[in-house]
This record gives sequence, structure tokens and C-alpha cells, in this order.
Amino acid sequence: MSLVWIILGLLLLVVGGEFLVRSSVALSFKLNISKMVIGMTVVSFATSAPELLVSLNAALTGSPAIAINNVIGSNIANIGLVLGITALVSSIAVDKSFYKLNWPAMMLFSIVLYYFLNNDNQLSRIEGGVLFSALILFLVILLKAAKKEKVVEEVDDNLAIVSNFKISIWLLIGATALYFGSVWLVDGAKELATALGVSDAVIAATVIAIGTSVPELAASVIAAVKKEKALSLGNLIGSNIFNIGSVLGLTSLVKTIEVTDASILTRDIYWMLAFAAVLIPLIFIPKRLNISRYKGLLLVVSYGLFIFFAFTS
Repeated sequence: MSLVWIILGLLLLVVGGEFLVRSSVALSFKLNISKMVIGMTVVSFATSAPELLVSLNAALTGSPAIAINNVIGSNIANIGLVLGITALVSSIAVDKSFYKLNWPAMMLFSIVLYYFLNNDNQLSRIEGGVLFSALILFLVILLKAAKKEKVVEEVDDNLAIVSNFKISIWLLIGATALYFGSVWLVDGAKELATALGVSDAVIAATVIAIGTSVPELAASVIAAVKKEKALSLGNLIGSNIFNIGSVLGLTSLVKTIEVTDASILTRDIYWMLAFAAVLIPLIFIPKRLNISRYKGLLLVVSYGLFIFFAFTS
């Protein structure tokens, strides 16, 4: 039964996230916000909503390990699973802005998160405030850089003519689906952890993380098959930054998150740091600014090892 709740929870999170993105973009058009700002801020925040609701619900219901490893596991899955499988389908060209801005920012957020958690085994409200403020600063720098390069994010123009009534309905559906999806997913994860004899942290870093990465994975693979720009590595790295800055930042602002599972600091966070760090040698060796199929295979195999060690440790 726990698997049923997890699957239903994930389905509702996908549906809720989609409706929230659509309504947020439509509302932003009504407020005359530019497409670039909508694409780089509004959409990013809206797509982080499922993870945010899961972490917030977990923290408030006494499962802080799920709150933390939901983010750590998602960040590992974004690189090992999403990027790896997409590269297997079609090699990925890497933009120079990746190692000039996005990658250093992701490493900084990851290292700061490790320091905060390792320092006193918790993520306090002040530390959450620091992470969220750093995210806002990163977005300001990102927007300034994008304006210089005249980058326009892909945003559906049809959403500009949506009625206020439809926006309200979408918001209501999105919020309701996200709420119940997060409750069912967290409850199902707790039951599954008990049934398998593993910790909440293991389920959060594997089952929940893979589940919340499925929509992104599907979109990336479809784009790769169509020979379109398979995946903006910058956007994927941006997702990892948002996970730390907005999901954990905002959740810890509401309630201090305690580290209740030792494996978070002795194993999982090191995997997250390793997957982030390995991207630099991957994009430069042997062929510069390219993630080939062989490199994608290396990432997927490494992710498989992470899953294996998570369940057997």
C-alpha cells in the first residue's frame, strides 16, 4: 500500500507542478513581467514547488531526514540520472557560462549547505535565510548576465491571453494537488522505509528523488530524440541551486531542520558534492565543452552505485 501512496503522491505533484507553472506564468504576463524574467525566476520557483512542499511537509511532520535528503537525492539524480541518460541519447554541447557562473555557484551552495549541516547537525532559520538570500543574489547576477547576452528564455506566449478565472482555477488545482501529493508521498515513504527496514533518508534520496526527477528526465530525453537542444546544462545546474536555496532555505525558515540520520553527513552529502565536482573534468577531458555518450554512461553507472550503496550500507 505504501507504494500506491508514493505513486499517487508523485502523480499529484507532477499535475500540481504543471498547473502551478502555467498559472504563475499567465499571472506574470498579466503583471507585465518580461519573458526573460518569467523564464529565469517565476518558472524556476514554480518548478521547485513539488520539492518544497515535500520538504516542508516532512519537516513539519517530524521527518527531517526526508526534508534534507529530498534535496540531496534530487541534486544527485539531476546529474547522475537526468544528465547521464540524456547524454546517452545524444551528446550535449556545454556553454561557457556553465563554468564561469553556474557551476561555481552550485559548488558554493553545496559546500555552504555541507558546512551548515556539519557544523551543528541542523539547518537553522538564520542559515535558511542566508541560503535564500544567496539565491536571490544569484538570480540578480544571472539576470544581468542574460541581459548582456540578450538571452530570452522559452516561455509559452499563449499563456499571455489566459483569463483571470482560468488562472484562479489553475492555481486552486495546482495548490490542492501539491498539498495532497506531498502528504501522500511523505506518508508512503515512511511506510515503505519501515517495510524495507531502511531509514527515511534512504527512501528520500532514492525513491522520492527519482520520482521528482522523472518529469525533467522525460522532457530532456524527448528533446534529445528530436535532435533539439537536448538539455541546457545551465538550467539543470540552476535546478540544483534552487533546491538548496529555495527548498531547504524556505523550509528551514519555517522550521529548523535537524539532521536525524547519520548517513546524511557520512555518505549522501559527499555523493552530492562528488557528482557536482566531477562535471568540470567531464566537460574538459578529453573533448572540451562536450558531454559525450561515454561520459553519460559513466554518470549513470555512478548513479547506480549510489543507489546500491544507499540500500546496502
